[in-house]
Amino acid sequence: MTQHSRDTPQFYLTAPSPCPYLAGKEERKVFTHLVGDRAPGLNDLLTHGGFRRSQSIAYRPACEACRACVSVRVIAEDFQPTRSMRRVAERNVDIIGDMRDANPTSEQYSVFRAYLDARHRDGGMADMTVLDYAMMVEDSHVDTRIVEYRQRNADSGFRGRGAGEVLAVALTDVLNDGLSMVYSFFDPAEESRSLGTLMILDHIARARRMGLPYVYLGYWVRGSRKMDYKSRFLPQERLLSQGWLRIDG
Repeated sequence: MTQHSRDTPQFYLTAPSPCPYLAGKEERKVFTHLVGDRAPGLNDLLTHGGFRRSQSIAYRPACEACRACVSVRVIAEDFQPTRSMRRVAERNVDIIGDMRDANPTSEQYSVFRAYLDARHRDGGMADMTVLDYAMMVEDSHVDTRIVEYRQRNADSGFRGRGAGEVLAVALTDVLNDGLSMVYSFFDPAEESRSLGTLMILDHIARARRMGLPYVYLGYWVRGSRKMDYKSRFLPQERLLSQGWLRIDG
C-alpha cells in the first residue's frame, strides 16, 4: 500500500433505506472513517463541508433526488435569543453546565435510556445498551467533550458544578472554528424546562468564551417537525450549493 493510499480518506456509499425525517422518502449516505492522527484535521475539514460525526465515522446525506438536509451553524457572536429563549434561560438559572473529558457514566446512561424510551422508542438507537452508549462516547479520535447539566444547590457556589443529579448531557466536538453538538439528551421528566434549547444556548455562550465563531447543530430539514427548532437560532449559516449562506430571519 502506498503512502498516498494510507493518508487519503476512502469514501463509501450506503444502500438506500427509509428516511427518518420525511415520510415516503429514502436516504443514502456517503461516509469515511475518522481514525489516527489525521482524524482531527479531517473532521474539521469535513464538518466545514457538511459532514457529521458518529463515533469514528464522518457522514453526510447523498440522496439521489432530495436535498432537504441542510447543514446549520449558529453565528455565536451575533446570536440574538428570542423572547421565549430568554424565558428558558431564566427558568433554568439553577442549572450548571460542566464541560469535561468524554467519559461515560452509569448516571449519564440512565438519563440516555429514559430519553430514548420516552422520545425515540421506535428509532434506530432504541436498543442501545450501556456498552453501546460507552462506545458512542469513547469511540472518538477527535477532541470530544461531555457537558453535564446539573441543578445548582446552596453549596455549589461558583465552582461550576451542581451537586444534583444529571438532568441533561451533550456530547460535543471542539473544532478549529466552533463547537459541534454531536448528540444531546435530557431527562424526559424535566421536559417543561426545555433543556434541549438550554443546551444550545449554553453552547453558544461557551463558543463565545472560547473565541470560536460557530456552533454546529447538524442538519435542518425543511418539512420535518423534529428538526424545525434549529431554524430558530439566528443569525445562522446554512450550507447551500453556493456555500455557507447567512440567514438572519
